[in-house]
Amino acid sequence: MEIIDKYMPREYLALKINYCRWQLKHLPKVKIQERTLNGSLKKRLVTGRHRYSPESRTGQDLYAKMAIRDCVEKELAVYEAMWDLYFKGPVPEFDLEKTARTLYTGSDTPVVMNKAYFDSLKNDANTNYPKPAFYFFNGTYYRSEAERSIAVFYTNMGIPFKYEPEVMLAGLRKPVYPDFVPYFKEVDSCKFHEHLGIMGSSDYIRDSKIKFGNFTNAGLLQDLDFYFTYSSGDTILDTRFLHAKINAMLIGSMTCCTEKSPFLY
Repeated sequence: MEIIDKYMPREYLALKINYCRWQLKHLPKVKIQERTLNGSLKKRLVTGRHRYSPESRTGQDLYAKMAIRDCVEKELAVYEAMWDLYFKGPVPEFDLEKTARTLYTGSDTPVVMNKAYFDSLKNDANTNYPKPAFYFFNGTYYRSEAERSIAVFYTNMGIPFKYEPEVMLAGLRKPVYPDFVPYFKEVDSCKFHEHLGIMGSSDYIRDSKIKFGNFTNAGLLQDLDFYFTYSSGDTILDTRFLHAKINAMLIGSMTCCTEKSPFLY
């Protein structure tokens, strides 16, 4: 995991530390033992009092969880170092729960905005308008330097996202294409992020009002399910603004939502 901007708001960083610790608590501790059998060196996986062949289905599953555990341990070390650098003292503990936020896409049954919904969204699906060739990052062309800087930010923070995916919202005949849909694994929820980069245009501001109405008509709440960021002209977005938005939104999701479900590994 590479983090270039080594700052996170206190609550968001504490949430990430809690999530890493929760994962390590539920991931098995596995060791690899080597032994000589009939003149050949053999390996076996050991967890607790149980031993498994690496070729068995359980052994392959344990190998995969070993890799996950290694990544989580490294991630936790980075976050704890950041905590010691900026905040010090004990890390506040959070009860990790899925927030189970929903939206209406046209039917009477709401859709849960979880990982399954996020995975169903197609990245870079908006072909209605051409994009310039010079706002490029990680295989995708963006419409402005500000959008490109947001993509860099999410990538560096380890936050998965979809850029301009096709989204159906209740009350609309055609799909919309939010600028970004980031997924936050700590609460198992994705959010809609619209970036407004022409604040001096009345037509552009009027369009943002329409976007706001489309989201709320689908049962979404501002700064809980969707959020806006702003910049002036073709400028790089100050990531402190985005940090503050994400921090407030995630803490709001954890404290204001009434529909929650516990994590099950």
